[in-house]
Amino acid sequence: MSGGTRSTFRRLISAGTWIVLFALVAATSVWGGFALSYRFPGGRGAGTTAAAVWALASLAVLALICLRRRRIPSLFVYGLLFVALLVWWNTVKPSNTRDWADEVGQMTTGTVVGNRVDLHNVRNFHWRTEADYDVAWEDRSYQLDQVVSVDLLLSYWSSPAIAHTLISFGFSDGRFVTYSVEIRKERGEAFSEIGGFFKQFETSVIAADERDIVLLRTNIRKEDVYLYRINMPAAAIRSLFLAYVEKTNELAAEPSFYNTVTANCTTIVYQMVARIVDGLPIDYRLLFSGYLPDYIATVGGFTPGFDLTQLRAGGAISRRGQEAGDTPEFSKAIRVGVPGIGG
Repeated sequence: MSGGTRSTFRRLISAGTWIVLFALVAATSVWGGFALSYRFPGGRGAGTTAAAVWALASLAVLALICLRRRRIPSLFVYGLLFVALLVWWNTVKPSNTRDWADEVGQMTTGTVVGNRVDLHNVRNFHWRTEADYDVAWEDRSYQLDQVVSVDLLLSYWSSPAIAHTLISFGFSDGRFVTYSVEIRKERGEAFSEIGGFFKQFETSVIAADERDIVLLRTNIRKEDVYLYRINMPAAAIRSLFLAYVEKTNELAAEPSFYNTVTANCTTIVYQMVARIVDGLPIDYRLLFSGYLPDYIATVGGFTPGFDLTQLRAGGAISRRGQEAGDTPEFSKAIRVGVPGIGG
C-alpha cells in the first residue's frame, strides 16, 4: 500500500469514526430530551425547559463535530453530562402513593385460602359517561374449583393493529371477573405512547366486573370490542387465574413502571401464560395486539372448528352490549353466538 493510499485510508477511518460518534450523540440527545421532558421534577413546564436546555447543549456538541472544532473536549463534556443524566434517571422510581385517577385509585389484591380466593378492591363502577360515574370498589370471594372458562377481549379504538387486551374468567355460578393491565394514571393525566417509554406511568392490574370494565368500552366509549373463548384445560385456567392474583399482589407490594413495548397490556399477559404453556413463541403480534387473534389461532388457542372470520364475526360484542345496557344480564348477552360458547 502506497503512502498516499494509507493516508486516504486513515482519513476514511477517521471520518467513519466521527460519523458514528455524531450519530451516537444525536441518538442519546433525543433520548435524554424525552426523559427530561416526561420525568424532570416540577411538572411538564419544568420538564420542557430542562429538555430545551439539554437540546441546545446537544446541538452545540453536534455543531462542533461538524465544524471539526474542539471535538474531543466537547465530547468529553457531553459524556459527563450524559452520565449525570443516567445517574438521575436511575433515581426515578415507581410509586404507589400518588394522586391517582378514580378508575385506578385502588390496587386489586388477592388472598388464597384453600379453595377460596378472596379478591380485594374489585372495581364495579357504574358509568353514565366517562366523566359521570359512581365509584365502587368491592371485596369478592370465588371458589377456585368453580373457574370454568377464560375469555380474551380485545378493544379497538383507532388502528386495526392496536387493541387493549382484557382477560375474563368465568365461574360455574355464572359470575365473571375481568382483569385488565392498565396505566396507573394520576388525576388529570392522559395516555401517551411516548410517555410509556419514559417512566410516565406506573402499571396497575385491575380486577373488575364486566358491567364496569367491558361496558365502559362497548357502551360509553363506543369502542369496537371482540370476545374470544380460549381453549385451555381447566387446570391451566386455574393456574392463570392464580397468576393474576400473584401479579396484583406483587404490584401492590412493589410498584413497577408501565412500558409501551416491554410491559404493556399484552406482553404482561404473555409472560403469565408462558409460565403455564411451554414453548409459547414470541411474535410481533404480541406488540401489535390488534393482530393477537391470528397469533392465538396459530398456536391453537381457540375452540377448534372455526376460522378467524367466524371467530371475529361471532365475537363482535359492542352492539350486543349496547342493546343489553347496564343490566344483570350483560355478561350473558354479550356471549350469545360467540363461537365455542353458544347460547
